[in-house]
Amino acid sequence: MNICCIGAGYVGGPTMAMIARKCPAIRVTVADMNVARIAAWNSETLPIFEPGLDAVVRESRGRNLFFSTDVAGGIKQADILFVSVNTPTKTYGHGAGRASDLKYIEGVARMIAEHADGPKIIVEKSTIPVKTAESISTILAANSRGHKFQVLSNPEFLAEGTAMVDLESPDRVLIGGERTPAGEAAMKTLSDVYAHWVPRERILTTNLWSSELSKLVANAFLAQRISSINSISALCEATGADVDEVANAIGKDSRIGAKFLRSSVGFGGSCFQKDILNLVYLCESFGLPQVAAYWESVVKTNDWQKHRFTQRIVRELFNTVADKRIAILGFAFKKDTNDTRESPAITVCQDLLAEQAKLTIYDPKVPAEEIYRDLGLPSRTADGKPNPAVTICHDAYSATEGAHAAVVLTEWDEFKSIDFERVFARMMKPASIFDGRNILDLGKLRALGFKASGIGKG
Repeated sequence: MNICCIGAGYVGGPTMAMIARKCPAIRVTVADMNVARIAAWNSETLPIFEPGLDAVVRESRGRNLFFSTDVAGGIKQADILFVSVNTPTKTYGHGAGRASDLKYIEGVARMIAEHADGPKIIVEKSTIPVKTAESISTILAANSRGHKFQVLSNPEFLAEGTAMVDLESPDRVLIGGERTPAGEAAMKTLSDVYAHWVPRERILTTNLWSSELSKLVANAFLAQRISSINSISALCEATGADVDEVANAIGKDSRIGAKFLRSSVGFGGSCFQKDILNLVYLCESFGLPQVAAYWESVVKTNDWQKHRFTQRIVRELFNTVADKRIAILGFAFKKDTNDTRESPAITVCQDLLAEQAKLTIYDPKVPAEEIYRDLGLPSRTADGKPNPAVTICHDAYSATEGAHAAVVLTEWDEFKSIDFERVFARMMKPASIFDGRNILDLGKLRALGFKASGIGKG
């Protein structure tokens, strides 16, 4: 069997690497027209950081795992084609700011129709709105010169930072297809691939629309829990309660559970906000404004939490941060990834820059050029000098030296072991720490002399 995945991003690369590792008899090709990205996948420095990914890629690359820019060739050779291209939120036209932009999905469908020389199983791996499979099938049927295709939905449920663990031991593998003999056969073919390492009872099959919708709903429910506990964090700060203690107490209730009840500066990443806004758009399109408003409030609460955190920083630094040096510790949206998409750090930094603060930023995995790009700033001024507003540092100590405040925005483990006595000695006084991830011991920091505060701590 030959498998080809079109799209070499955060989902396609790791997923195909795991399939290649677990199915050595299957030839797996990851195809993408981005020459630089494919070159990186074939190099010693992969284009994405994910714990455990390097070892899995090296084990199979060149044996039965291949990365190629020959998309057309990959389509012709494949029995199963995974589609894992970007589906960003539209920034133009009808549905802007909510609906998914499906131009890349349509482009891939037309490419498959053009180059396929026989029947194929097409697997939607990208996060897409309900009924996208119908659109893909229509395009294929109209352009495929009589070839037969089966379109399946196989959404990913990966968490960045633990993606390889999630792939090796998934809670479930969801496969949606048409409830026809051909559709059932296609679902069995894909199920048999996963069954090389996933227990059969964890491989769920549904109709296409249930599978497509399940991905959006799963992310919406997870994000809703974060926004819920973050809304309570504001009440905790007002009343003197501790949000971690509240979360622990309610999490002991078996009906609620403890997961995704950790309060923070806000959620980020490529999926949560995009998928919720997509869900909002779907609800509006189907005449369900009350449902749309409910889910939109999850995103609004998340945005409010980020701005609220910045306002607290400004307020506690005597209502001004103008020309003050603020150390930003962490820029990725979560630990163990270099992904900054929708990272709360972007909003917090932009708010502080709007208040004319001078930022010194350290993240162990995010490149400097990515930070400047996300903030919409050049790294140098017109006369070639370093940008005076933002300085990228090589460690936490250089970032905090001379700073009025340190702000933790990513829960990197290394931040827990910082020598804060050394940091305090080199900061401006009074020295403040704002822990946006609640990973530090505020009591110990206060004992050293810091003015220390976290999220949801009275």
